[in-house]
Amino acid sequence: QVPLMESGGGSVQPGGSLRLSCEGSGDTRSKKCVGWFRQAPGKEREGIAVLYTERGVTIFSKLSASVRGRFTISRDSAKDTVYLEMTGLRSEDTGTYYCALNSYCGTSNWYLSRTYNSWGQGTQVTVSS
Repeated sequence: QVPLMESGGGSVQPGGSLRLSCEGSGDTRSKKCVGWFRQAPGKEREGIAVLYTERGVTIFSKLSASVRGRFTISRDSAKDTVYLEMTGLRSEDTGTYYCALNSYCGTSNWYLSRTYNSWGQGTQVTVSS
């Protein structure tokens, strides 16, 4: 397993923005699938974004329907970091956000928790007025 660390969570008002960081995930020397998940209290963990690269080349990136148009996922190889830029935040975006890593994922399984073998500890995002 690869140690991952999320940061950037916090409390914002509806309509606000946050940028989450996942350190330890941007190594471009091999295949790399980095997913972002979130979990609200009493709900199942939800896969919301993924970035899959091979030798630094983006093979695919996906966003779930619940965040498409508001969130973006990006990578800074030099900093070994993947970001989740969140705009237009809503109360339903509240939850604990996790990044996860695996050497491979596909377009049919990137949103499943069992696809990943390394996880960060999570960072809390609260959207409230």
